Amino acid sequence: MHTLRDLSLSGRRVFMRVDFNVPIKDGVIGDDTRIRSAVPTIQLAIARGATVILASHLGRPKGTPNPQFTLQPVATHLAGLLGRPVAFAPDCIGDAAATVIAANPGGVVLLENLRFYKEEEGNDATFARALAALADVYVNDAFGAAHRAHASTEGITHHVKEKAAGLLMEAEVTYLGKALHHPDRPFVAILGGAKVSDKLEVIQNLLGKVDALLIGGAMAYTFLTARGIATGTSLVEADLIDTAKRLDALAQERGVRLELPIDHVVAPAFAADAPTRTIDIDSPSLPTNGNIGTDMGLDIGPKTVAHYREIIAAAKTVVWNGPMGVFEMPAFAAGTMGVAQAVANVSGTTIIGGGDSVAAVAQAGVADRMTHISTGGGASLEFLGGRTLPGVAALA
Repeated sequence: MHTLRDLSLSGRRVFMRVDFNVPIKDGVIGDDTRIRSAVPTIQLAIARGATVILASHLGRPKGTPNPQFTLQPVATHLAGLLGRPVAFAPDCIGDAAATVIAANPGGVVLLENLRFYKEEEGNDATFARALAALADVYVNDAFGAAHRAHASTEGITHHVKEKAAGLLMEAEVTYLGKALHHPDRPFVAILGGAKVSDKLEVIQNLLGKVDALLIGGAMAYTFLTARGIATGTSLVEADLIDTAKRLDALAQERGVRLELPIDHVVAPAFAADAPTRTIDIDSPSLPTNGNIGTDMGLDIGPKTVAHYREIIAAAKTVVWNGPMGVFEMPAFAAGTMGVAQAVANVSGTTIIGGGDSVAAVAQAGVADRMTHISTGGGASLEFLGGRTLPGVAALA
């Protein structure tokens, strides 16, 4: 896979697929992380003399122009980050786009939302050819969109002579790829979130690669139920209990430590002001200071945090995707914050994936101590699950 550094860019038009799918309300951007992540690639292309043509999707306009999903506010915000003008094209193909590009040689142009055309998600060849006609070189820096075979991530590559990965795409593939195929050991994966079904492929794939898998969040309760442990009214995916049993057995077979919470913070309702209590997991093999009854588990407890911290401390590679509890509510945030601090203290490679985990390390104030924070979301999950990402494969 070529990268931006491998290309001759002086005087050339670079079509750069970025991921500017950011939250916007009343024209104000709520979180500009994805925009900031693309800045180094944009700056390198500018420094090498390119005209940079940026293309992205935003939201779900369902294949038709909708002012609610215009990228105009992003152009204004990006100009501030770059310290230079960013021209905005009112379309992403055709004369309207080409005219703005021609008027800004050596500059930066942001095209209007790709998903204003249904042909984008349909990976239509004619639409892909129209995108390619705007430029001389194609660069994909949108790892967050790489798991979809769309016109701007896959189709366009059939109509350009040169293609390469941007700096962000390169970093994502490098860090996640090394973790999966050549990790420094011990390799510890931490998975959380609500559902086992969301991370089933990831668990199956990682059980052949990690030394320990630590599970938290509501997804832990499906595994605890599979082990015959009372889980009260906690979220359990009943149709995956047998699957959880098989994964537990597979972990034992492969010598992987599959660790589940040994205590938890429970409450009678999913509410920020619900009365809480911290109890041991009600297991015959563990002492217990209370039964979960009809309560639900909403965070891992301090004993679990200490146990997980001990395993994490010995790791040389850590991949974390998914919170340990409902960390948005202060009463159920301690588990996730504790794990975030533990990962920040690791002397090795630490990779954070998924929007909630990214938000958690930011909330814990340790984001700058992580080796790599993935912008991928669904793409990072599919990559960790062993799937081939069309947007990455298309750059080969």
